[in-house]
Amino acid sequence: MNWRLALMLAPAGALIGASGGHAQDSAGGVSSAATHSDGRSIYVEICQACHMADARGGGGAGMGIPALADNPNMADKKLVIGVLVNGRGGMPWFTDMLSAEQIAAVLTYVRSDFNAYADPVTVAEVRAAIGSATAQ
Repeated sequence: MNWRLALMLAPAGALIGASGGHAQDSAGGVSSAATHSDGRSIYVEICQACHMADARGGGGAGMGIPALADNPNMADKKLVIGVLVNGRGGMPWFTDMLSAEQIAAVLTYVRSDFNAYADPVTVAEVRAAIGSATAQ
């Protein structure tokens, strides 16, 4: 399934928020739908559609969407930043939809609220990963 189509099928409030950056409909085009800037809201608006409200993932219809809750991979900030910046498997990249600040916020939320990793993901760490991805 096209990941953009999957996002459109997300809960009714998906991709519509009160403040923050703008989500892109396609590369180079900014839409009028804004996303929230706090991690919890971003998770609810975007991530929860696939990873579920409890972050336990989903395996229906052969999708095999991994759990984010109690996931030891969340300890590796470079790994999880890389997944959002570069995509992985069926997971799309989000640099054309979320700002570095929003990526840092949602990862910090997932790592702390669904896992026991209290150290925040910083905007500088996300920007460094974005810079590395565009340099390749």
